[in-house]
Amino acid sequence: MNLVIVESPAKAKTINKYLGENYTVLASYGHIRDLPSKNGSVDPEDKFKMIWEVDSFSKKYLKEITDVAKKSEKIILATDPDREGEAIAWHVKEYLDEKKILKDKKIERVVFNEITKKAVINGIDNPRSIEPNLVDAYMARRALDYLVGFNISPILWTKLPGSKSAGRVQSVALRLLTEREHEIEQFKPEEFWTLNVNFKTTKEDILNSNVVLLNDSKIEKFSFKNKEDINIAIELIKKSKYRISDISSKIYTRNPLGPFTTSTLQQTSSSKLGFGASRTMQIAQRLYQGIDIEGDTVGLITYMRTDGTNISNDAIIDFRNFIKNSYGDSYLPKEPNNYSGKKAKNAQEAHEAIRPTDISRTPETIKKFLSTDQLKLYDLIWSRALSSQMEAAKFDRKTITIVSDDNKNQFKCSGSTIKFDGFLKLTRIDNDEDEKIIPNVSKDEVITDNFIDEQHFTQPPPRYSEASLVKKLEELGIGRPSTYASIISVISNRGYADVVNKRFFPTDRGKLLSAFLEALFSKYVDYGFTAGLEEQLDDITAGKEEWIKVLDNFWKDFNTNVSNVKEKRTREVLDLLNESLGELIFEADKSGKINRKCKLCNTGELSLKNSFRGGAFIGCSNYPECKFTRPLSKSKSNDQIALLEPKLIGQNDSGKDIYLKNGRFGPYLQFEMAENDPASNKKKKKKKKENDNLKNISIPKGLEIDQINLEKAKYLCALPKVIGQHPDIGKDITINSGRFGPYLKCDNKSARLENVEDLFTIGLNRAITLIAEAKPGRISSSLIKDLGEHPEDKKPVRIMKGQYGPYIKYKSLNATIPEEKDPVELTMDEALILIEKRKEYDKNKKKGRK
Repeated sequence: MNLVIVESPAKAKTINKYLGENYTVLASYGHIRDLPSKNGSVDPEDKFKMIWEVDSFSKKYLKEITDVAKKSEKIILATDPDREGEAIAWHVKEYLDEKKILKDKKIERVVFNEITKKAVINGIDNPRSIEPNLVDAYMARRALDYLVGFNISPILWTKLPGSKSAGRVQSVALRLLTEREHEIEQFKPEEFWTLNVNFKTTKEDILNSNVVLLNDSKIEKFSFKNKEDINIAIELIKKSKYRISDISSKIYTRNPLGPFTTSTLQQTSSSKLGFGASRTMQIAQRLYQGIDIEGDTVGLITYMRTDGTNISNDAIIDFRNFIKNSYGDSYLPKEPNNYSGKKAKNAQEAHEAIRPTDISRTPETIKKFLSTDQLKLYDLIWSRALSSQMEAAKFDRKTITIVSDDNKNQFKCSGSTIKFDGFLKLTRIDNDEDEKIIPNVSKDEVITDNFIDEQHFTQPPPRYSEASLVKKLEELGIGRPSTYASIISVISNRGYADVVNKRFFPTDRGKLLSAFLEALFSKYVDYGFTAGLEEQLDDITAGKEEWIKVLDNFWKDFNTNVSNVKEKRTREVLDLLNESLGELIFEADKSGKINRKCKLCNTGELSLKNSFRGGAFIGCSNYPECKFTRPLSKSKSNDQIALLEPKLIGQNDSGKDIYLKNGRFGPYLQFEMAENDPASNKKKKKKKKENDNLKNISIPKGLEIDQINLEKAKYLCALPKVIGQHPDIGKDITINSGRFGPYLKCDNKSARLENVEDLFTIGLNRAITLIAEAKPGRISSSLIKDLGEHPEDKKPVRIMKGQYGPYIKYKSLNATIPEEKDPVELTMDEALILIEKRKEYDKNKKKGRK
């Protein structure tokens, strides 16, 4: 009898079908032990000795593993082929060794990049030992995260009540978000104009042309600063006659992109499918571990945590045969396309890129076995992988040059047509040139002109989306394939940033935390230092560095930094932040000097303050006599100041005034309900109160107050509204705005709208599509993820968003999720462990009371 140990029951189920009766496959349910969440779990004074703790939930599954291991001749550790997989294998081996079970038994480590019968059998036939360098890299990373978290968090609790450490790498990502927000807040738009000339040919065709030279001067972005400059240019152009001086044509190629790595999959999935990083990885994990297809569990893609861009030789042969048979020889390059040289900064693990395990399983042939989202992601992976081995696309780029009779004015008109689609047969690349067909013209043809001018203003840099944040982190060498999703999740789930219209808006709490770390722990949120530390961790993996040496070098300076900050008083810390945030949170006079004078009492001084529940805000030194407060953001405070007095927007259809006001929770609309309003009639049944007939409507997140005109105000006040009837079930589809933004509802389905503008523009057809894609059941405003039914009593297990962070809800029990865990990526197996831990904690607490 041989025992095979993997980390998940889904993987165990699939592999069990591939191996014969001589094998028993059991799951460890992730990590079997971890550092206890208390001081002393890592001891820097004793060579960073770590205390590992087996939780009560894991004990149950370890007993089964131990019992089977005793009867087995061979124990095979078949966890995932990365650092975390190696760590789980090492923990299991160490545990069994401590139990003295490994004596006279053979223990092997096997890996496979895909869960197919061929790959699993090949892995079993080619065992190796546990790789100590990968284990050392895991130990170093785990110790670093623990030491940072357990030393900075207590400081934050005392100096900035209500704040928690965002984590070693997450804090650096938060700095990126807050710096971008500061850039946006300080940005001053600059006016410029563009001028296009529509020349008409003798055949009445139009050549839309850009100005290149005017009066022998090169035209650049800011050549036309206002309408007057445009008018002068038009008068100058009108003085000349024009002809076509040159017609050039050039064939150029566009090569396909390489197959997906983890980061490029997350970026493309976000931009094309609208999936967040965590959602993408959840679906990819399911496709990797196996999907039931006609009674067989089949792994559809290779391992999805990778920064490798190479594809195995066997897969390339299959790809090339498929391309030749499906599309013809013209779509097949003479030699396979090679992407192995295109590596990300600090690329760490020599895994294959993400690809289908069998290219003949086209999205069309297996769509009936997949959910809507699974099919979308599989189609993306399948198309990208196959297209990476196809021929380049060829474009014919045509450029027409137009000049004045004195050659002092020059214009160009360009366009492209696809001569051969190549890989574009399957997939398009962002920023592909759309076909723009240029009419046939003759050299020296005389043409007439017409003008199109347009006013522009320079725009601030865009806020980060999940895709652009992952891309930036990868460029800086921060984070690794397995960490991008959790970095993003921690930032949003701990209230450090709001996601509005798929963009990150740092909250005041997030800004304060980032400023605190930059002022007092600047070295440890430095991009270069963090990337350098990642390089050292990679060097441990490669056997170039010793993990204890890396930790020792880090700990010496970090421990000194922590001790120095602990000695600072809270007021001293806030004063330091007042100074460092300066012009970002306070107004400046004309000379640029910071003005902190309170605008309400005119005698007090404004200063940064913090509350446990509300987070950071600006308050007056004359409190409690002066109760002036405002948010950290100057733009938000300007909105607040602008609304110190209610603003009359207009009247609704009932002739009642609609006012825009500002309240404790932000701006809102207020109007008096008509006598026949159902909401008004309900209130009549209750005891009449002053202002009882007034209705308040919150302004949805992402909608600026200067965008609220009478039309939008009336629309918001009329919510919920019926868009139309669903054609299949005959029930109304309604639209409304809630605490977490706009949403649609029909029967037992709800669908959230990503963009606040959709609230005003969405049509019936789009609404029907979104409802069709939504899952049945009420969407709780605080629900993060529904994990499914508990295996013992079938009761629901859910991950919820709470006031003090995410938690697991099971019956009447609430289990806290550790800070280092990503709630969106949390599996049922991990949730069950945390539930058991909570039960054990409650049980011990009851014993203590007795």
